[in-house]
Amino acid sequence: MIGKLNELEIDEVLAKNILGRLGCYDGEKIYVVPITYAYIDARYIIAHSTEGMKIRAMRKNPKVCFEVDDMKDLTNWKSVIAWGEYQELTTERQRYEAMKVFVDRMMHLKISDSAVLPEMASERVHPQSPGQIKSVVFRILFTEKTGRYETSH
Repeated sequence: MIGKLNELEIDEVLAKNILGRLGCYDGEKIYVVPITYAYIDARYIIAHSTEGMKIRAMRKNPKVCFEVDDMKDLTNWKSVIAWGEYQELTTERQRYEAMKVFVDRMMHLKISDSAVLPEMASERVHPQSPGQIKSVVFRILFTEKTGRYETSH
């Protein structure tokens, strides 16, 4: 059976998972990239990144799309797509509070080297970069969410 997820089921998929795909558009190129995230208050996700293509695209055009799959097998899955707006967290308090939630959510998981905050991994500093790379902390405030599922039961 294939069907639509209701709002509570959509929120459960977003809250249960930590890996999603962020789609952004800079006016010339569409870019889809996997990110780790924490879902907050059924309204938004928080994430972080070094400056690069996705951050430049979202600064230029803050309208984004976000997708998460919860897949058991090919006949038992849930998928959520959400649209929203990129908001960069710039004050130290905003950044601290967001990263505290993010770290608390990720603490029990084995994190890859690429998911470690740049401030915590000096070996990740690019040779042409003077000093530490500052992480960009952001949230995506959702304006619309939809979801589908398939189940063989």
